[in-house]
Amino acid sequence: MTVGDRPHEEYRSLLGAWALEACPRREAAEVGRHLAGCPECAEEAARLREAAGRLAAEDPLEPSETLRQQVLDWCLARRAPELPVPAWAAPYAAETAKLDALLRDLGPQEWQEVAELPWHGGVERWRPAEVLAHLTAVDGYLAPALGLPDPVPRAEPPRVPAQRSPAAAVLERTERLLAARPAREAVAVRARWREQGHALVRAAALRPRGSAAVDFGFARLPLRDAFVDRAFETWVHGEDVARAVDYPYPPPLARHLRLMVDLAARMLPLALAAANPSDGPPQDGRPGRVVRLVIDGPAAGEWLVPLDGTVPEGPPVAELVLDGLEFCSLAAAHRSPERIPAGQHGDRGAIAELLRAAPLLSRP
Repeated sequence: MTVGDRPHEEYRSLLGAWALEACPRREAAEVGRHLAGCPECAEEAARLREAAGRLAAEDPLEPSETLRQQVLDWCLARRAPELPVPAWAAPYAAETAKLDALLRDLGPQEWQEVAELPWHGGVERWRPAEVLAHLTAVDGYLAPALGLPDPVPRAEPPRVPAQRSPAAAVLERTERLLAARPAREAVAVRARWREQGHALVRAAALRPRGSAAVDFGFARLPLRDAFVDRAFETWVHGEDVARAVDYPYPPPLARHLRLMVDLAARMLPLALAAANPSDGPPQDGRPGRVVRLVIDGPAAGEWLVPLDGTVPEGPPVAELVLDGLEFCSLAAAHRSPERIPAGQHGDRGAIAELLRAAPLLSRP
């Protein structure tokens, strides 16, 4: 049976996405026209829309944290996406959607609350719109690798070039973006951030290999790692905003958290080099040291972290056991190395060195 431009069953498969307002505008219009002439689909669509309305009601029903993802997975199982999002870009897509859901629920007063964003260089204190401008500015580092425009206006070159740290460059980009437009107006900031996020994900879907390089100043990362990095910071700063407005904010999905943990673990040698810039491989013939990092919980795994620049052939000098969420909080400088709950075996000095270095991965 065919009604309109598509087979009846294809319209039926779109009803779940239509009820969640997840269809593109043109497709939603097609579904609406079909519903006007198909009582069977109209009845089912009404039931689905009513159920979706209950989930968005003011009185929380305490649904499972993964319910929205389960519904979307069901919809995608009925009809695969025309342009699948690569696995390495999925955490960013999920974390931006989660933060956007928080922003949707903020009232005028909550947009004026000040969130504290700790990092290893101090604490930034920004309102939600300023946090969004910051995320937009840093996400903009990905734009050149994807052929997209940088959202941050170009700065006038100084007469005498100055040496700037990567952190200072990030903060400067944020300030330029804040100064360029009415960046503290919630509607405008959220719209610009959403538009850029959607453009980044669409562009990533066209480059599934993710091999282009992204220069963050402190390091050049493959595009696939850069997307995980942006998912990590979006989650962390989303949690900062949620804490400021007393909003429940779930952690990342387990498979996404695993990618974030893996990236942070692989970048620990960079943090160790920053903590001990004069250190390098031992020059007196002694073998270098390595710590086995064991992550518990949903993101479980093991990594060998060299403390002296290279992975030695000998056994690890110590083993450090951490929960995945605690490890990410440490890497984001949201936990103190001295107070984080951890299992420790072997050389305590080597473990302390790694714990002190991990927060250096954080950036404003």
